[in-house]
Amino acid sequence: MTVVEETTQPLTEPAPPEGPDTPELPDQPRQIGGLSRSGVLSLCGAAASGLCVALLLFGRLAPLSGGLGFVVIAYLAFLAAYAVLVGLEEDGPAVRDRVMTVVLWSAASLLFAALVLVVGFTLYRGRDALTHLNFFTQDMQKAGPLDPLSNGGIAHAMLGTLIMIVIALAITVPLGLACAVYLNQVPGRFSRFVRTIVEAMTALPSIVAGLMVYATWILGLGLQKSGLAAAFAISVMMLPIVIRAADVVLRLVPGTLTEAAEALGAPRWRTVWHVVLPTARSGLATAVILGTARGIGETSPVLLTAGYTAALNTDPAHGPMVSLPLAVFSFVKSPEPTMIARGFGAAAVLMALVLVLFAIARVIGGRGPGQQNKRQARRTQRASRRDSERFAQPHDPELPPLGWEPAPGNGENA
Repeated sequence: MTVVEETTQPLTEPAPPEGPDTPELPDQPRQIGGLSRSGVLSLCGAAASGLCVALLLFGRLAPLSGGLGFVVIAYLAFLAAYAVLVGLEEDGPAVRDRVMTVVLWSAASLLFAALVLVVGFTLYRGRDALTHLNFFTQDMQKAGPLDPLSNGGIAHAMLGTLIMIVIALAITVPLGLACAVYLNQVPGRFSRFVRTIVEAMTALPSIVAGLMVYATWILGLGLQKSGLAAAFAISVMMLPIVIRAADVVLRLVPGTLTEAAEALGAPRWRTVWHVVLPTARSGLATAVILGTARGIGETSPVLLTAGYTAALNTDPAHGPMVSLPLAVFSFVKSPEPTMIARGFGAAAVLMALVLVLFAIARVIGGRGPGQQNKRQARRTQRASRRDSERFAQPHDPELPPLGWEPAPGNGENA
């Protein structure tokens, strides 16, 4: 009798064992930036879905109305649809990353559109005044509201703004940077108290600064309204902004730089002057720009302390003086179209002046820490070459050259 043994075989063959010859699949990192075909299609589909949902809600399903509400509902529906479409292909972190990227791009686009709208509208309304050369070279002493744009200008306002802001910068920059250095380099109870006062003064209304200077300079001392008094009021507004921004910038300077300078024996003032301030120079220039932008657009302190005049005044200590923001306020409140055009033209000149001051501050601020221009790089190379030549020569002729060792057996100790 023969016994037949049955052998069962598995339906699927076992996977071969992993060994050194088994190829490994390369890791494919997730793409963070850039647009792909699926990403563009997801954006377009989500935009169409958001628009259709808003049209259904505002036209058929719900009693809603208003342009702003339509835009908000359409955008929220767009974000929801985009999250769903991205979730079909990606995981949770990728969906959150794509949605937040779209939100940030939307916010940046909105801010840029608002900036373009403000600048474009100002230039468009002031185009009639900006095309006349006398608008930049004459004042309003011999021009009235009914005179054409070929007569009169804003030379007195431009000069007054420059004089006031230069005096304010001469007061604010040294005091602001010195106070920021004190807050950063001298910690203690008094520095915390000063920092609290500075943070509180950043929200000080401009009219309060003007009233303070008006009460002390004009009423208390009995002096007349002038551009100098207006510069003092502008300095009060600029000083906390400069101190706060400069303090934040100085905190970003690495502590290892100051520790290295002090380890080499440098005193505190030399460390601050040669290490801390040059390292933070670009950020300090930004702090000065922020303070300048705050002070150059003030109107109420100038009106209280400098008065108003239609004539050109070059003496900041005597006589009333007008600035560009105050001239804009005076021009646009007139019902005459020519005066309104002058007001928008003065606003365009004010924006151009801020842009010029920003460019000057950028040039003075220079590049970031560790970045050199060509002239600085050549200067550094020449200094390094001189140092290497000086190190190659012995300082004392009686000393043996560097690396010299006595030969064995010459009677000298090794």
